[in-house]
Amino acid sequence: MTTTGVDRAGAPTGPWWWARRRSAVLDLVLAVLSAAECAFEGSGFARDSGLPELLCMVFGALAGSALVLRRRWPIAVVLVTVAVTPAEMGILMSVVGLYTLAASELPRRIIGALAGMSFSATLIVTFVRTRQDLAHGDWTAGDWFVPFLSITMSLGVTAPPLLLGLYVGARRRLMDSLRERADSLERELQLLAERAEERAEWARGEERGRIAREMHDVVAHRVSLMVVHSAAVQAVARKDPEKAVKNAALVGDMGRKALTELREMLGVLRSGEGLAHREAVPLAAVGEAAAAAASRAAPEDGSEGPSLAELEALVEQSREAGVAIEVLVEGESRGYAAEVEQTAYRVVQEALTNVHKHAAGAKTYVRLAHRVTEIAMQVENEAAPDGDGTGAGLPSGGNGLVGMRERVAALGGVFVSGPTDAGGFRVSAVIPAGA
Repeated sequence: MTTTGVDRAGAPTGPWWWARRRSAVLDLVLAVLSAAECAFEGSGFARDSGLPELLCMVFGALAGSALVLRRRWPIAVVLVTVAVTPAEMGILMSVVGLYTLAASELPRRIIGALAGMSFSATLIVTFVRTRQDLAHGDWTAGDWFVPFLSITMSLGVTAPPLLLGLYVGARRRLMDSLRERADSLERELQLLAERAEERAEWARGEERGRIAREMHDVVAHRVSLMVVHSAAVQAVARKDPEKAVKNAALVGDMGRKALTELREMLGVLRSGEGLAHREAVPLAAVGEAAAAAASRAAPEDGSEGPSLAELEALVEQSREAGVAIEVLVEGESRGYAAEVEQTAYRVVQEALTNVHKHAAGAKTYVRLAHRVTEIAMQVENEAAPDGDGTGAGLPSGGNGLVGMRERVAALGGVFVSGPTDAGGFRVSAVIPAGA
């Protein structure tokens, strides 16, 4: 973090009120020079006024040494300068004191008032001293010379240090402001970096969940059907060899398709991972690629992605596995966005997969309603028949329902699932048609 002027002032390294040791040394040297000057000028004032010379020199030295307080009490230094001006002392103290006063953080009206007092004192003393010299006859000049000399001397002693101090003070305040802005910008950048890291972490979690949902939807349905058909092969192998051969062929065909889909998804993930290492491709792009691969792999006809037009083929696969399914469609079918049709397809697919897992052999109803502003789907199965174990041994981790809810919620829809009063299970989803 950049250290500002305020930070430096808050942690001084010099003695007493000085921020740095070299500042203290500079003020001490100026105070010694000012004290010597005032003591010398006090000697001349003693000769003119008839006062004791030693007393005037000591007084001048004490007054000049007040310059050591210029950083702590600049107003006091200027007032001392004004006070000793009638004795024609403290020119160095006056110049340095006015400079320090103008460069300080005091209000402008106070600086102007004290500068006016110093100017007036110098003007009056110079005017009176010049008139006295002319009256003594040391030299002669015109009537204009006294005011001109007084004003010139007063401006020469007052204006340069005042203007220089104002400039230095303004520049110091500008630098402090720039440092504060730099510190503020650095803090904002650090905060933005932290927020960006949080968003990146959130995005990575979202993409991991998305990839998991795609793999689950693409592979789990076919694997579940394979298990169901395998159980059917065991049940009818001796009673009906032809049906057993047919079911075995279905198992092999579904297994090959599941492996093909899995290879395509893993290939895209590996390719995306390599790109992410070599070209810093975001994980979101990898997730998009995996999702696209899953969408391409799911349909059987090589189309761009699963859609409601393939719903009948999906239902037929479950019927071949021994599930009695009744399909009811309400309203006129129309084209929806690809995301809407894919989500509707996945909801029905996962619901039928759950029927195979938990209620094999139970009669199932698939309802699809095309409405004005939305599309609704419902998959409801009756209670599983007693003693039917064709679906036994299928594991379930509860990820299917979570994935369906996330898919529907991402499109602004509503998802509800739960058991029915008759002992079955119902999955319902409503998706906005314009999602």
